[in-house]
Amino acid sequence: MSTAANTSSAPLSDEAPPTQRSAWHWIRTQLFSTPLNSLLTILSVWLLLATVPAVIEWAFIKANISATSAQACRGTGGACWAFIYEKHRLILFGLYPYDEQWRPLVATCLLLGVIVLSGFRRFWNPSLILIWIVALVAVAILMWGGIFGMKFVENSLWGGLPLTLILSTFGIAFAFPIGVLLALGRRSKMPAIKSICVVYIELIRGVPLISLLFMSAVMLPLFLPEGFSIDKLLRAQIAIIMFAAAYIAETVRGGLQAIPKGQFEGGESIGLNYWQQMRLIILPQALKIVIPPLVGIFIAMFKDTSLVVVIGIFDLTQAAKAALTDQAWRGFSSELYIFIALIYFVFCFSMSKYSQSLEKRLSTGYKR
Repeated sequence: MSTAANTSSAPLSDEAPPTQRSAWHWIRTQLFSTPLNSLLTILSVWLLLATVPAVIEWAFIKANISATSAQACRGTGGACWAFIYEKHRLILFGLYPYDEQWRPLVATCLLLGVIVLSGFRRFWNPSLILIWIVALVAVAILMWGGIFGMKFVENSLWGGLPLTLILSTFGIAFAFPIGVLLALGRRSKMPAIKSICVVYIELIRGVPLISLLFMSAVMLPLFLPEGFSIDKLLRAQIAIIMFAAAYIAETVRGGLQAIPKGQFEGGESIGLNYWQQMRLIILPQALKIVIPPLVGIFIAMFKDTSLVVVIGIFDLTQAAKAALTDQAWRGFSSELYIFIALIYFVFCFSMSKYSQSLEKRLSTGYKR
């Protein structure tokens, strides 16, 4: 009896370990489950083998990072990262005075620090508003100067990464509450408010952002009183806010429609007025539902700030283009655009990963 038990409990010699079985099962079911999947897997492997080694060789093995001139970079067959090192201050800070570029650097770090701080839920309290106010005032002082012995710098000389962050940060900060109010207005039972919100949302969503930027730069000054003008950077910021607010409104409206009618009736049954219901019951649930599309809008807004180049504002992409105008360093556009693409990717990927972690923490139920 014991011999039979020992024999039945002993593992078979030709059976693969569980980890090997699971690995082989995953490969067979995910990569070679059908003839079409097998063909696609083989083509993908062939494409990777054909491109990845060449990219690694160009970007790392044969790359030149210590050249002092463009001629020293040519003929090596690899990337000239020395060009990025030579022009990184122009790319990152645009036309900002060279000797004062420590100021936009500190302002960028301060702005990023506050954004990261705002991502932690334990800081979601009224003191965070005060932190933001202090940080934005400090950023304004650093960028403009004119006090504390700092030279005054007009915002027409701002550019590069700090300007991109300022446009996107203020765009998100102002477009989000405006979009929420527009979403509530579109669902309002008051015909006048509903009509205004519907016209605004449909009108703004019906035109591209580039047209709004042109209108803000060319047409808006024509409607202002004589002697009154709005700064070009502020006009671009207003256009971005208006554009993003319309898309946020429709996204939030979708979340509001997903809330069961019983939630509204429950709020009314305990004596809450309309705004108390929205603030305490409805909006928290609706915003949880629409976290993924909202973050998608924020990512698109961050990338769309590059369109301000059409009205002559030196954002990150325009500052990068300016670096190519140096005759001594012509011909290295690939390295330049890879560099700014990596900057955009880091920011967009960070927002995407934070969105996923926020969904998990708030238990939105989207995780499969």
